[in-house]
Amino acid sequence: MAKRYLVAKKSHNAVNIISWISILSIAIGSFALVVVLSAFNGLENLVESLFESFESDIRIEAKSQKVFSASDIDFDSLKKLEGVANYSKILEEVCGVRFQDKHTIASIKGVEEAFLSMSELDSTIIEGKAMLNEGEINYGVFGYGIASELGIYLRKPNESISIYSPKRGKINPIMPMNSVYQKAIEVGGIFYISPEYDTKYIVVPLSFAKELLRYEDEISSIEIKANEEVSLEKLKIRIENYLGNKYSVKSRYEFNDIIYKTNKTEKWVTFLILLFILIIAAFNILGSLTMLILEKKSNVKTLYNIGLDFNQIKRIFFFEGMLINLIGGLSGIILGIIICLLQQQFGLLRLEGGIVEFYPVKINPVEIIYILATVLIIGFISSWIPIQRLSRKTI
Repeated sequence: MAKRYLVAKKSHNAVNIISWISILSIAIGSFALVVVLSAFNGLENLVESLFESFESDIRIEAKSQKVFSASDIDFDSLKKLEGVANYSKILEEVCGVRFQDKHTIASIKGVEEAFLSMSELDSTIIEGKAMLNEGEINYGVFGYGIASELGIYLRKPNESISIYSPKRGKINPIMPMNSVYQKAIEVGGIFYISPEYDTKYIVVPLSFAKELLRYEDEISSIEIKANEEVSLEKLKIRIENYLGNKYSVKSRYEFNDIIYKTNKTEKWVTFLILLFILIIAAFNILGSLTMLILEKKSNVKTLYNIGLDFNQIKRIFFFEGMLINLIGGLSGIILGIIICLLQQQFGLLRLEGGIVEFYPVKINPVEIIYILATVLIIGFISSWIPIQRLSRKTI
């Protein structure tokens, strides 16, 4: 009977119009929730993949010093810890870089060969290749921003790049060039990730960084690649228990916490705004049911007289409100999923000059269930309120 009341023609056409407006409003709100949350998931996934291409899963640093001795760590035991797939010693320092008559400042990141496979740096190379050594020749992998600033292009022959670092201790202001260490390196490749990395880093062999900075076995950090399906939080705790209190152990979610927290905050603030819009849209259901109750007064009396009790009559109008809500909610959710799938497959919305060609989206089935549950709860409340106006006095 609720279905009949929904689709049957009413004596006042406005009731029909308001009913379909109610369905459309709920559908648009549900559609927006699916598309917007999927878009935020896509961006979050993109940001995480960009970090994975350069950053490790776990980073170990000394708590009180800039560098620490690698000989203090038993790397064989470290690698045997459950969840550790691989590791690389890291030596990082801010240095000056010169190519011909151009200068800039960059962070050199001295790494072991294992870092290349751990970081998936290969996938970000736009010129050359990710390489650190070839025979006795040292190669650096330059960020695109640094390469552009220095005018480095692999399509034409390049001279060696000079990298220099201030000597530790007193600096002679009269002869500043005698106060720096300097080494030359060849350009192996150029990577393109994001401005945060492209304008900051040059990846060099760890041995090159040690020779430049005059370190023996000192390193600034250890970066660890975790096995797949391993909880980074649990692995972090496992490593902390093994190393003790001398070292700071952070997951990539912690040393990039501002970006991750910002993404999640923006996502849920947007969800709350759209939820508020959906609640406003649900007021159409209140209006639709109220007008229907007023129109069907005579029908209600007839139903009561032929044997339906008061609660059964109330349930008819309640189920109609739920039908309006369910039809609108399911329609919007299904349409939203279809649009997101089309975006994933065909890239309906393109990003001109972006890191990726198409706007990224990712459908999270759990969030779809949350959206449907939210729509049903709002529908329940908006259907329950107007039937309270249906009193025994009306009958």
